[in-house]
Amino acid sequence: MGYKIKEIREAHRMTQEELSEKSGVSRGTISALENGTARATTTKTLVKIAQALGVTVDRIFCAESV
Repeated sequence: MGYKIKEIREAHRMTQEELSEKSGVSRGTISALENGTARATTTKTLVKIAQALGVTVDRIFCAESV
């Protein structure tokens, strides 16, 4: 999941700090999710991140169809 957040964030040419400001989620949490050091997070946090990235939560969890 974290690698998808990073992938989508980088595709938007957004830094972790910018995503943090736009989503209201701390940069530390975003970093931990992207690096796999956070093992759990809330649905509310994922929704905030997804909305800030302009995607749905399922896009963070699922690979795109080929």
